[in-house]
Formats: sequence, structure tokens, C-alpha cells
Amino acid sequence: QVQLVESGGGLVQAGGSLRLSCAASGTIFSINPMGWYRQAPGKQRELVAAITGGSSTNYGDSVKGRFTISRANAKNTVYLQMNRVKPEDTAVYYCNFRWGSSDFWGRGTQVTVSS
Repeated sequence: QVQLVESGGGLVQAGGSLRLSCAASGTIFSINPMGWYRQAPGKQRELVAAITGGSSTNYGDSVKGRFTISRANAKNTVYLQMNRVKPEDTAVYYCNFRWGSSDFWGRGTQVTVSS
């Protein structure tokens, strides 16, 4: 069983910064991809950023150049550094772990950006 716990969400002013953390426990391997997704009310869940075991990254178009994903393999932790946040970044952010053809999700952490 894989358990993912997000933290670091909260209220932040537009233009500010925030760092989200995802602590993973259970059968976790550093080679497995991990990522961050977000979902705003009434909208589809979308990819924010993903990272592979080889540290290859992929970002959603709306966050490129502003957000950075990283992982600390020894601690089974993935981070999302959010810079120059915008009100449209407001959403629940979910941590994701890919194991084979299965996806595991955290419960999410709320990020609210005020204008």
C-alpha cells in the first residue's frame, strides 16, 4: 500500500511563493514517476508537474517557468516550489505516485492565491 500526504498549502498573495511537500510511505521506489496535479472547483484535474526517477521533468503549460518539481529520494519526498503565483493557481493540489499501470493519490492540499 502506498500512502501520500501533502502539506504546505495555504493562503498566499499573488506574486508570492509557496512550497508544497508530499511525503510518501509504503512500497515506494525512487525510479517511479511522481507528480503534482491540481483541481479547481468545476474543472478537470490537470497535470501541474511530473518527475521521473531519472529526474526528467514535465510541466503544464500554465506553470512553466514559475513552478519547479523536485524529489528527495532518500526521504521519499517530492516538492513543488511555486513562484510568482497567480489567482488562477487556486486549486486543491494532489500528489501522485505511479506504480505500473496504477496511480496513487494523496488527499490534497488547498492553495488559495489572493489578488
